[in-house]
Amino acid sequence: MQHKVKVTVLDKKLYPELQVQYCADPISGECPCYQIGDEFIFERYGNADDFWHMGLNTLRQSAKPADGTAGGTRFPHCSEAWDAISRYIYTGLQGGAIMRGWMNDERIMITCCSDGTRPVIFKIERMDYKAVYVEGINCDRCRERIKEALSGINEVTDVAFREELSEEYIEVFLEKDISDDLISDAVKNCGEYRVKKID
Repeated sequence: MQHKVKVTVLDKKLYPELQVQYCADPISGECPCYQIGDEFIFERYGNADDFWHMGLNTLRQSAKPADGTAGGTRFPHCSEAWDAISRYIYTGLQGGAIMRGWMNDERIMITCCSDGTRPVIFKIERMDYKAVYVEGINCDRCRERIKEALSGINEVTDVAFREELSEEYIEVFLEKDISDDLISDAVKNCGEYRVKKID
């Protein structure tokens, strides 16, 4: 089983009375690094190790992308936010319970950065998947057939085809763990395909 972590910006708050009273720039305004709806995906598989780069290039969706957007191609996550969220991201990438007993799903945490005058609220979510390497996939029709079969398994939430160093594999995202045999059987029932390995 492999793990990714999705970080979503749920909200941004602003306390102008605190900025006026305490900040060097009394009208500094809301956080410029994040926008509500921004989504970041942290990976740690194959050549990807986003955690050790403070989330550089993890931005997948933004309402207002710009050069200064956190998690983009030129700017990692803000140090105030990174200090608050990095431990949850690391735990999720290792497959651990992000916040057992506090959230109603131990794979999720709602948290915020430590800027007291303009905090950003984040949803941090562990995404569990298996990397499935299959021989015999030669066309898009093959991919569609396999995706449809895998999507028919109750615990599967999504299926995506990826490429790593010129080798294609399938990410099978799961609501809960399932046996490798269940995945192998679904692929084999699609035709002349052979599952080489499942990580």
